[in-house]
Amino acid sequence: MPQNQRKKTKPKQLLYLGNKLSLKGRNVSTVEFLSGHLEAEGYEVISGSSQKNQALRLLDMLLMVLKHRSRTHVLLIDTYSTSAFWYAYLVSQLAYRLKLNYIPILHGGDLPKRLKSHPKHCQRLFSRAKVNVAPSPYLMYHFQKAGYTNLKYIPNSINLENYTFKQREELQPSLLWVRSFAHIYNPLLALKVLQELLKSYPQAKLSMVGPFKDDSIEDCKTYAKKHNLPETFTGGMPKADWLEYAKDFDIFINTTNVDNTPVSVIEAMALGLPVVSTNVGGIPFLLDDEQDALLVNPDDVNSFTGAVSKLLNNPELALKLSKAGRQKVEHFDWEVVKEKWVSVISE
Repeated sequence: MPQNQRKKTKPKQLLYLGNKLSLKGRNVSTVEFLSGHLEAEGYEVISGSSQKNQALRLLDMLLMVLKHRSRTHVLLIDTYSTSAFWYAYLVSQLAYRLKLNYIPILHGGDLPKRLKSHPKHCQRLFSRAKVNVAPSPYLMYHFQKAGYTNLKYIPNSINLENYTFKQREELQPSLLWVRSFAHIYNPLLALKVLQELLKSYPQAKLSMVGPFKDDSIEDCKTYAKKHNLPETFTGGMPKADWLEYAKDFDIFINTTNVDNTPVSVIEAMALGLPVVSTNVGGIPFLLDDEQDALLVNPDDVNSFTGAVSKLLNNPELALKLSKAGRQKVEHFDWEVVKEKWVSVISE
């Protein structure tokens, strides 16, 4: 048979379920980033859900499984540790009954607690999976400790070519915070750090970039107004916009109480921003104190402020962290990571 008459192999169809809410004011999620990249690798990807209402989102996910089950090669499920855990659990149970292979992609920084608080539900979700993809050594460690063996480490990725590296050395007290406003990420700590920093650096400023997920934004606005702080709340910004916006800042702060492997921190390092972060969850598995970031205890205003001041007073350290951060995140580039995804889907 001539070459041009051979039957072309149809691309494998993937069904990918998660929270696709960037058009509803939330940050771009893994399902949105990864779906497009897998399509570029030749897969046919159907993804959801963009329903903002939680009950409708769950219903939409379940209906998508039923609708596309016959053609789906494998189902990918973004799996978080808070209330969204139950989306993954219920979707996985339906997939199991339909004999559909599924892969949970582990995101939640509090998933280790979920393994302990709901062991039976976790067993049904994770042990029946084709494989569980962990984006951090932190979650790999805790899942292995809980007895799971069907694990694969694939880090969160970025398109490194989109991140222009700006070497930081002699820093200004200009702080950048990028995250959804939610109590678990402790945005109020950023304002308290700014308040303390102003005592020694009157020109200090802070910009907080991210959509408003809960009423923590109201606490932040009230605190900032009460103490007359020079902050900016931008709300959510498209990726390209905040990457350009970041050029005007010199230090990235991550104030969270719960974390896994935050993409915003990886992005900050790619841009050359020295990072000061709380030492929680997966952070010490991602960052090395004094080597590529400065780590402090959670909700500790004095330690956090001290770490920022240390960077401002030590250009050599700032330069070291700026260079080392960029070097580390080169391993998170999609061009490096994509082969791991192709491998785990094809197994």
